[in-house]
Amino acid sequence: MDAGQLLPGAALATVRSLAEELGVSPTTVAAAYRTLRQRGIVAGHGRRGTRVCARPPLPAHPSDVLPPGARDLASGNPDPALLPDLGPALGRVPRRAGLYGEPPQLEALLDRARTEMAEDGIPCQRMTVVSGALDGVERVLASHLAPGDAVAVEDPGYPGVLDLVPAMGLVPVPVPVDDLGAVPENLEAALRAGARAVVLTPRAQNPTGAAFDQARARDLGAVLGRHAGVLTIEDDHAGAVSGAQAFSLAGAVERWAVVRSTSKWLGPDLRLAVVAADPTTAARVEGRQRLGAGWVSHLLQHLVADLWSRRSTATLLARATRVYARRRVALLEALSGRGVEATGGSGLNIWVPVSEEQPVVAGLLARGWAVAAGERFRLGTPPAIRITAATLGTEEAEDLADEVAAVLRPSRTTRLA
Repeated sequence: MDAGQLLPGAALATVRSLAEELGVSPTTVAAAYRTLRQRGIVAGHGRRGTRVCARPPLPAHPSDVLPPGARDLASGNPDPALLPDLGPALGRVPRRAGLYGEPPQLEALLDRARTEMAEDGIPCQRMTVVSGALDGVERVLASHLAPGDAVAVEDPGYPGVLDLVPAMGLVPVPVPVDDLGAVPENLEAALRAGARAVVLTPRAQNPTGAAFDQARARDLGAVLGRHAGVLTIEDDHAGAVSGAQAFSLAGAVERWAVVRSTSKWLGPDLRLAVVAADPTTAARVEGRQRLGAGWVSHLLQHLVADLWSRRSTATLLARATRVYARRRVALLEALSGRGVEATGGSGLNIWVPVSEEQPVVAGLLARGWAVAAGERFRLGTPPAIRITAATLGTEEAEDLADEVAAVLRPSRTTRLA
């Protein structure tokens, strides 16, 4: 596989035939196959045998070193100027460290999260605290699925999820995304093909900026309602700063979880998310967490609870929501004015279809703009680039749009598949 002789989707020899070919015990081959499955390199497909997974199991994506003076519109970070000052809150954190045997979740944090989620119509009788959105997604998937199970994922979608699924030995099934999120007809097809879980982004979809409206949430809920037992995970990673209303499928299905992170509006280093889930899922996540990490640092929970409850944070959050929307719309309008199609209805990012990614990324970098190639975000959808507009001043939007149009002019594409 490392040599490229077995491509994604290729079938491995049966345990018995490979054992005979290599002159080793079938037990040895079976153990090797089991290790490959655990690492997410291969997955079982029933009568179709064991096959190579579509993506690398545990990828390493080194941070690109940007040339001096380049504007970083690639990393996906929020604007540091729109994050709260941690100094005062750190001074209010209890000076006593938590001890073994204390409740794993801080009630003040859960109460604040419960109030906000209830306002969005999310049932929150059972909640738990995890170390960020992706940690929550992983724990929920692990609570119900086994290696070889299929998971419907957005395409294009968040690289963390696209890499996590095969790394867990699960099989990703791509579901195309439009301006309103996952397309119901394609989700239906994925579930009919055997997907036992689906990971959806209700707003600020990364990388396209898609967001559910009420009708789309209703249509997706109807699809899931026809497939009893499918686990539904909502990754609400941007929360209120997404600039879109929260429409949730929680409660419309038997097995569900909503993961709401604080990283986009309190800061990426505050690795914390709150998970609301059905009772069975919540109990399994909590039980498994106690066997491993035990709990998320009480000091971190106190810090997040303090910031979340402050009126000053709410004021800053409202301002950040307005600023991010203004910056995103300014760039979309500037690109549209130059005949460049792009999407970005919510969140921090804009998705621009291109015919080839690397020449566009290189061309913009040469002009002083660092953007992200879409390859890491895609399974089967056409090429594109992702531009993070979080720190892009509205006065810069026109300049960047000029540069994008100039780079695209020889091979511009204006169709978003």
